[in-house]
Amino acid sequence: MAQILERSTIRRKAQKVENLVSSIDQYNVIAFVSLHKVRAIQLQELAKRFRSDFLMKTVKNALVKRALESSEKKNINELIKHLIGSNLLLLTDMDPFKLSILLRKNKIKTTAKAGDIAQNDITIPAGNTGFPPGPAISELHEAGVRTRIESGSVWVTRDTIVAEMGEAIPAKVASILSKLGVKPLEVNLQLVAAYDDGLIFTKEQLSIDLNETTKQFEEAYKQATNLSINTHYPTAETIATILRIAHMEAKALAINSAYFAPEVAAEILARAYSQMTSLASQIAKVNKDAAPKDLQE
Repeated sequence: MAQILERSTIRRKAQKVENLVSSIDQYNVIAFVSLHKVRAIQLQELAKRFRSDFLMKTVKNALVKRALESSEKKNINELIKHLIGSNLLLLTDMDPFKLSILLRKNKIKTTAKAGDIAQNDITIPAGNTGFPPGPAISELHEAGVRTRIESGSVWVTRDTIVAEMGEAIPAKVASILSKLGVKPLEVNLQLVAAYDDGLIFTKEQLSIDLNETTKQFEEAYKQATNLSINTHYPTAETIATILRIAHMEAKALAINSAYFAPEVAAEILARAYSQMTSLASQIAKVNKDAAPKDLQE
């Protein structure tokens, strides 16, 4: 009987591995997501929210390892070394960097447990708690919250910070927050590693600061534009500026060298006339009769 059960278990595991291999070969990107401090209800919410973006599978590491070893994808065995701890298998055709950004942006509010670190100051707002007078009063007082009884309910008299940012949340505070329905923490799935077309991307490589990266691209664009203009290397983005500068420099050269061209003739004559009247004015100061009468002031 034991042998029959063992064979059945082996066949069942083999079928799971076969199905897993089929799923892995179906998608372009294979990723591991850390399940550290991630709760089942959060996974359910994320799975519902992103059902059209990726497929989530909670599978034991041993089965994932066997599936990766059986897959025909190029270099996918390198992903096995990142299979550490409790992980979620995530399958998608989305670019790994876009996937990482998507997961970081979509956080889910969750209740706090004793020992969790407050991400921000946690405040219990003033107002009706909905609790009837009783044990809730002492629990709130133990958390440092002042109360009053009104219309048969326990009311919080003023906004009260029960845990400051960076502090561990006490068990009593976590309990009362849960009863009040306050969800002070935000969590999101953290990519451990991702496979895409033979390449393995680590958590560090996928953790892109969008604002900083945008600034770097903007700075690189400015530098490339300046280099193109200063070296007179024409591109679609800089040709107009290069031609405009060249036109201005050519015009200035023609004027300064008194080289007559239709575009600068008026400027050359105007400059010559200005120089002539200035010279006549200086001559008149020395000898009025030596200066042409029509140019005398």
